[in-house]
Amino acid sequence: MTTRRTPRRLALALAMLLGLTGIPSAGLVTAPPARAAIDAQALGARYDGTASTITFRVYSATATRIAVYLYSAATGAQEKVSYVLTENGNVFSRTVNVTELNSRGITGTVYYGYRAWGPNWPYHTSWTKGSTAGFVSDVDSAGNRFNPNKLLLDPYAREISHDPRTPGHTDLSSYRSGANRAVDTGTFAPKGIALTATAGGFGTKPTRPLKDDIVYEVHVRGLTRNDTTIASAYRGTYKGAGLKAAHLASLGVTAVEFLPLQETQNDANDVDPTSTAGDNYWGYMTLNYFAPDRRYAYDKSPGGPTAEFKAMVKAFHDVGIKVLVDVVYNHTGEDGPQGDKNTYNLFSWRGLDNPTYYSLTGDRQSPWDNTGVGGNYNTFNPVAQNLIVDSVAYWKNTLGVDGFRFDLASVLGNTCQHGCFNYSRTNSGTALNRLVAEMPARPAGGGSGVDWIAEPWAIGGNSYQVGNFPAGWSEWNGIYRDTLRRDQNKMGVDQVTPGDLANRFAGSSDLYGDDGRRPWNSVNFMVAHDGFTLKDLYSCGSKNNNQPWPYGPSDGGSDDNISWNQGGVAADQRRAARNGQAFLMLSAGTPMMTGGDEYLRSMNCNNNPYNLDSSANWLGWAPDADQTTFHTFTKRLIAFRKAHPALRPVNFYTATDTNGNGLGQLEWFTPAGTAPDSTYWGNANNHALAWRIDGSEFGDSASAIYVAYNGWSGDVSFTLPAPPAGRQWFRVTDTSTWAEGPDQVANPGNEALIGGASTGYLLRARGLLLLVAK
Repeated sequence: MTTRRTPRRLALALAMLLGLTGIPSAGLVTAPPARAAIDAQALGARYDGTASTITFRVYSATATRIAVYLYSAATGAQEKVSYVLTENGNVFSRTVNVTELNSRGITGTVYYGYRAWGPNWPYHTSWTKGSTAGFVSDVDSAGNRFNPNKLLLDPYAREISHDPRTPGHTDLSSYRSGANRAVDTGTFAPKGIALTATAGGFGTKPTRPLKDDIVYEVHVRGLTRNDTTIASAYRGTYKGAGLKAAHLASLGVTAVEFLPLQETQNDANDVDPTSTAGDNYWGYMTLNYFAPDRRYAYDKSPGGPTAEFKAMVKAFHDVGIKVLVDVVYNHTGEDGPQGDKNTYNLFSWRGLDNPTYYSLTGDRQSPWDNTGVGGNYNTFNPVAQNLIVDSVAYWKNTLGVDGFRFDLASVLGNTCQHGCFNYSRTNSGTALNRLVAEMPARPAGGGSGVDWIAEPWAIGGNSYQVGNFPAGWSEWNGIYRDTLRRDQNKMGVDQVTPGDLANRFAGSSDLYGDDGRRPWNSVNFMVAHDGFTLKDLYSCGSKNNNQPWPYGPSDGGSDDNISWNQGGVAADQRRAARNGQAFLMLSAGTPMMTGGDEYLRSMNCNNNPYNLDSSANWLGWAPDADQTTFHTFTKRLIAFRKAHPALRPVNFYTATDTNGNGLGQLEWFTPAGTAPDSTYWGNANNHALAWRIDGSEFGDSASAIYVAYNGWSGDVSFTLPAPPAGRQWFRVTDTSTWAEGPDQVANPGNEALIGGASTGYLLRARGLLLLVAK
């Protein structure tokens, strides 16, 4: 099983080869049936109020028989008892008395799994575990893949016992249909854990508007695994992460966005560090959508991961930091074909109801794949969609999560179940629109609600949808990233106009203003977990993934990173990184940085370290002098952004027109201090631009803010516009190499006087200048 994220260009080529780029006919896009309310079917294993009974409920539209098997241990033993479930409206259920389970030898934790029969393998009275009695085919014409020899994990389990692959059971082939259809998995397969209510709260949720957030994307294990200030037992855990809340708050972070925390295949990581085959560090192969991953818990006993996760959330809430979680509802960890059409892993969803939970090809024999990692989850199916909504609601309401970032989120806008893919922004029946309808987005001015964030692309078809998500959704703005990278790193190669830059700096109204969304719906980023770190973006001309542990080897990774090593000059590399951070903190929109970038973290040019659960991929906490200086630069820039509401507009700036007419909140300037005309705006040979923001309409302590960016390889003189009456311009920062040091960003009150109207300022090559009027 692999978690490799296929680069977009390679993925599109793959999609073309697989024939995934077609748009379905209108007849295939139908309105879905009415949806159930959140958790209406009460699926999963649920104790009653006195913990005297457990009710097991599981959905399948096509199963003909389902039995629950109950165990007293997670592995190494046969079931103590099994019960055939009763079917009512496609929900199979059974209530079991705890006293009876005690009499059967289950006196502590209840571990359970399901066995299911259906049209391709109907029940036969002579069937026993490991036999093929009743078998007809591994897959039938409707896409059913039932196999009663495979113990199946409950899709609604609140915790699970272990992963399919463990250090003691490394061979996944036993879970497969086809040649291994008769292998019984009951003694070693993952089991659900029946949980009673978990004690402890998650604190008071912050109500801050998204526009005021500084988002910090990080892996929960990597955050503290290298941190010697934390007790060794807590490093890499939810508990350890909670102990870093105060530190992140001191940096200025207001929202921590964790890479996936739902159960994924990682129990066998680093059994042999010299071999990274099969390792899964990032976690984008979900095994269960409800269970917090046990590997990140200090307390791994049943109920421990859930309680510890909530305690971590409370620790962040107590210092005013939101907790956002990266979620993967576009595909699952069951993976795709393992050879021919008969050979697939059966862990959970596929063995219970393959056509309900997965989008299939027209003949129902293969997955429809817009993800590049095994096939699409069937997000347009009402029942599969219920699971998404129920899961998100559980993480929001029970575990305390404040918002969600959705991996390959355009799959959740699909309007076709089988044989096609078609994204729609407006169809009310998509998972995207249903989520915001049932759990409203946080209002522009703050308050209760959910911060909904999309990775707005997938693979093939009409899945690249930057700027085209529904109301209520914010997006990772990949166009922001690519435009500014190209201007920094591809001058003379890629064409970037001043107009392109202005659109990105001012909040990307061309992407988000035409459908009623706001600048803060643009989540601006220069780098993310997927690709180079900030340092490597400006230090690496190409990827270097095939290197020894701990920096590699890793497969995949894009060959087009829009990176440049700045001629190999370390000081220039740091200057470019300062510009990247400054772009984020001075642009309208919601800035997101990646954990460790404040310390110029490097992965030694590996741009796809999804499989490296290694010391190199964990954040470092022993910075050298240059790293400490950059940390100070980042911290002070964040503080500047937070201190100036003019940089965080609710609505798009009003601006002067291309002829300089009008009194807008935002004015643009050429280096000469004049308003750019249409020729200047559209000329990709112009690499310098400045702008002035009027702070008076925002209640800003600065009556005006001026930013100048020189993208040229040579120095440029900027003529400053007039500050407000009675004020002069003072320098907050100049990112140029001459100013590098701990005070490169001046503390309030220590800004250097520059002058008034028409003052000339020589901005060095590839530098950025920030002034305030005082």
